[in-house]
Amino acid sequence: MTDTVVTSTAAHGVGLSAAAADKVRSLLAQEGREDLRLRVAVQPGGCSGLIYQLYFDERVLEGDALVDFDGVEVVVDKMSVPYLDGASIDFEDTIQKQGFTIDNPNAGGSCACGDSFS
Repeated sequence: MTDTVVTSTAAHGVGLSAAAADKVRSLLAQEGREDLRLRVAVQPGGCSGLIYQLYFDERVLEGDALVDFDGVEVVVDKMSVPYLDGASIDFEDTIQKQGFTIDNPNAGGSCACGDSFS
């Protein structure tokens, strides 16, 4: 039994590319879990002041905003929604780079490592 509390059905402005959705589905299949969602959050930290967090979460908390992308649920907490409005998540799998990327029009600047923004 999970500790899911669905108290909000508000939407957020974060987009998820088809490649990112496919990768999330693949990772969830590897985990053998169908009760997880991709949670995207902004936390204080990093060189530029804020860092992104992407992780799987079984919970939906009060105030969370949730959007379903063809079976892949993306959850954003209420404090992160303004920082992520209009952002898009993609997945790259090239010889030079592999991983999730976030293109965020709200980021005023970022550090050289690319992991934090302001």
